[in-house]
Amino acid sequence: MKLVVSLVAALATTTAFANTPAAAPASKGDPKAAETIVNQVCAGCHSADGNSMAAANPKLAGLNAEYLNKQLTDFKSGARKNAVMSGMVASLTPQDMLNLSAYFSAQQPKPGTSQDQALALLGQKIYRGGVQGAGVPACASCHGAQGKGIPVQFPRLAGQHGDYIYTQLNSFRVQERSNDAAKMMRSIAAKMTDADMKAVSAYIQGLR
Repeated sequence: MKLVVSLVAALATTTAFANTPAAAPASKGDPKAAETIVNQVCAGCHSADGNSMAAANPKLAGLNAEYLNKQLTDFKSGARKNAVMSGMVASLTPQDMLNLSAYFSAQQPKPGTSQDQALALLGQKIYRGGVQGAGVPACASCHGAQGKGIPVQFPRLAGQHGDYIYTQLNSFRVQERSNDAAKMMRSIAAKMTDADMKAVSAYIQGLR
């Protein structure tokens, strides 16, 4: 009798799992579908291949798609504030943003060059070893020794415009940017001096 009850229970459990709908696959972006928006909206500031020529505008080429999609979504929701980008994303659908993210992540990033080698050497020490005594961890611990980042969690930094990196670090420090997970970057930037930020930004620009 116990065996019969056990078999019935097992069959009932198996049937319940069989009738449970499978999790829907994560939606993917279509790079080809993004081309019109790229050429009409994005290229003016970021270039069609994502390698922005203006130091104030970030290079998007090679950034992981999940990170890009999060930033676009945050601009649209207001979680990340920027007057220009808020206007740019206002008419984008969630699928548009997935498509754009897939497009730019597939572009080949072009390397940058540090303009101040002495400053970059100081930045290298911070990037690789942090700031001893200040509680600033090595940038490489999250973004990788070569600045390629860790997909989903941490963005690629290598070759990014130094001016843009500095602006973002300072924005985290003064709490103007607050869309970092668990306040991680705000906590780190708050412990950095202006000189630290300029040095590590100079190093990142030439990192490859």
